[in-house]
Amino acid sequence: MADPSDLETLRISIERIDAEILDALRRRMDLADDIARTKLAAAAPLRDPRREDMVLRKVREAATRHALDPHEIERIYRLIMDMSVARQQSLIQRQDTTPLRVGYPGIEGSYSHLAARQRYAGRSGGVLLSGFESGREVLDALRRGELDLALLPIENTSAGSVNETYDLLAEGGVTIIGEQLSQVAHRLLALPGAKLEDLRIVLSHPQALAQCSDFLRKVPWIRPLPEFDTSGAALKVHERNDPTVAAIASESAAQRFGLQVLVRDIQPASGDYTRFVELAREATPVPPDMACKTTLTVVLEHRPGTLGQVLTALAQRGVNLAKLESRPIPGEPWRYRFFLDLEGHAASAPLMAAIGDLQPLTTSMQMLGTYVVAEKSNG
Repeated sequence: MADPSDLETLRISIERIDAEILDALRRRMDLADDIARTKLAAAAPLRDPRREDMVLRKVREAATRHALDPHEIERIYRLIMDMSVARQQSLIQRQDTTPLRVGYPGIEGSYSHLAARQRYAGRSGGVLLSGFESGREVLDALRRGELDLALLPIENTSAGSVNETYDLLAEGGVTIIGEQLSQVAHRLLALPGAKLEDLRIVLSHPQALAQCSDFLRKVPWIRPLPEFDTSGAALKVHERNDPTVAAIASESAAQRFGLQVLVRDIQPASGDYTRFVELAREATPVPPDMACKTTLTVVLEHRPGTLGQVLTALAQRGVNLAKLESRPIPGEPWRYRFFLDLEGHAASAPLMAAIGDLQPLTTSMQMLGTYVVAEKSNG
């Protein structure tokens, strides 16, 4: 039978350790507050599920080294992480100014995230960024009122249009209120110590693979495989721990996941830019004296020469057509919806007259927004 005095001593020791655990949790929660403030100022996502999975994997490995049940330790840490997020959300709700809620496709370190950070970092009141697995998920959240803004890629100077974004815009419920031009700097990333000649697979978003097609033709032993996101591809390289697998992603993704850069600037030598559109549920006023662009979508009357008449009508009104894009109409074989980027404000006399001229040539017309023309910037 145990000595009662020894049992009391053991209990006191456990209580002392419990106090240390609680003090450590308090300090962890204090750091969570600091992280929330930093993320709001730097336009970084509040929660990143893929990063959390990576942290939990490390926790399980550490638990095994300490002869602890990894599954039970993971369960405890999930609760701690949920506590941290709840603490951060509580801090955000106590802010004097409400943070702007912005969604983008991809995870932290993706080009969409880097463009969003570039556009919104330093905003007064902070920015709460959220990454989603697809553009559709982003716009669904925007339409539900869970986001204030969305930032989606719509075209690239080497790979062309992002068809998903055009198709989503055609569904309505959102308006374009701005655009962002970001320079893309692709890197070939691999595990530390990996060699170019030993690679067999490269992962990345289909757009990134298309943008780097010239480089990939020079390394035919490497097979490209699509992933939903560039930064997600870099994470997979880290997780697989296979020196024959690489990713095309950003320098930021390399630093984040501990990968080495095998080759820099594998996009076209002339430079590569991606254009993003900023979307909201309602239009925002744009001063008429600003350099503007107006985007609309039309379905033309199904008769010969209609498209030519549209182009002639714009030219006669002195309206420059910056871009013309066509997308098939679901359920209507061989019928197309056209997207027109017109230079000028929708309220200007030339555009109002031109749009009036287009009405008889269309079966439907939808104004997608007037917004300030973006300037090129380094991503």
